[in-house]
Amino acid sequence: MYCRLKKNAYLCGVNQRKTEGLQPLFLLPELIAESTIRALIDEKIAGTDYYVLRLEIKPGNNITVELESMGPVGISDCVDISRQIEHNLDREAEDFSLQVTSPGLDKPLIDYRQYVKNVGRDLKVLLNDDTEITGALTAADEEKITLHIERKEKVPGKKKKVKTKEDKVVPYAEIKQAKIKINFK
Repeated sequence: MYCRLKKNAYLCGVNQRKTEGLQPLFLLPELIAESTIRALIDEKIAGTDYYVLRLEIKPGNNITVELESMGPVGISDCVDISRQIEHNLDREAEDFSLQVTSPGLDKPLIDYRQYVKNVGRDLKVLLNDDTEITGALTAADEEKITLHIERKEKVPGKKKKVKTKEDKVVPYAEIKQAKIKINFK
């Protein structure tokens, strides 16, 4: 099998016999550079509190952008970024599909700014040692979060469980996954 670059695409094939020519199997388009997409997005969001949470370019130039902000991210914001990218790339030269979204409530928090944005909400945090803790996020900075944890514990000599409160500081390095706990109360 061989692959070689020809006109912005990789031509991949096999040589069936040494005496025959190469038989093409398929074309793999050259991927659009992540730096190109990032530059287009940065141009549009410069001077705002928006930032790229995730940028992924898969084979076939399937581009996924997750846009986040310290405030709400609306559909119009995603449309603006989508148009910025689409209007600055040439579909004749490189075909692509594009999806611009904001992270949903069910997605894990992956950037410290998301924690800052969600101070006051309840979080379910899975630690690296697979311990799970749930509590109200009371503080967050670039290195750690603070959770206010309330639980009922059995105290020796008492019949009823006693409500205990604790503020727990958790460095990001100890967090395997954290999600917003959605309350339907």
